[in-house]
Amino acid sequence: MTIDTPDLHSILNDLIQTCKDGQQGFLDAAHHVRDANMKSLFLELSQERSRFAGDLQLGVTRLRGFPETHGSATGALRRGWVDFKAKIIGQSDTAAIQSAEQGEDAAVEAYQKALEKELPGDIRDIVERQLQSILEAHRRLRAHEVRLSGGAAG
Repeated sequence: MTIDTPDLHSILNDLIQTCKDGQQGFLDAAHHVRDANMKSLFLELSQERSRFAGDLQLGVTRLRGFPETHGSATGALRRGWVDFKAKIIGQSDTAAIQSAEQGEDAAVEAYQKALEKELPGDIRDIVERQLQSILEAHRRLRAHEVRLSGGAAG
């Protein structure tokens, strides 16, 4: 049995906030890193999170709900993006990557929590596909971290 519609709206809106927080966090990171490859990756991931949020917003609208349009201060705090700028301004590109990885860890947790629910098939497909992309992004961030630290990241 699938969950009721108001609960589904809430789950999707939480994921929208997660995506919006990540979108802004990656955009902030892109403006503070020096490495051109990292800047490009952060911009790409910011755009990807924007698309993810849009897909989820369409899902909420299709279910006759009111989709979130922004990240939340509470959600951002939970996901580690609130103090992102403070951590990376004047810090190394590696520190920026590590902060982004923490944000991605929180996003993975939010998506896994959503997938514990009995989501309708089409919504589950979207959430699973987005989670796989987030996991891939995390892998790419880790690879850049290793490259920038000379292979010593752990």
